[in-house]
Amino acid sequence: MAVREILAGMPWWVKWVAIPLIALLVFGGLITSVAMFVIGLLFKVLVFVALVGGLIYVVRKFSSSSASREDW
Repeated sequence: MAVREILAGMPWWVKWVAIPLIALLVFGGLITSVAMFVIGLLFKVLVFVALVGGLIYVVRKFSSSSASREDW
């Protein structure tokens, strides 16, 4: 029997409430681990981008100020 045929005879609350709740109970730890990994990776990427941007800003700031001193 196909899954579609099995689910066709079930009430709506089994399809839309009970089965997703069972899936969350069984795979909840895995889903949480994957979500935390992705969020942690995005946070590290944002920190990296901010640090590189700050470094570029500081280097340009000091480079432009030292170049203006040499003109004198």
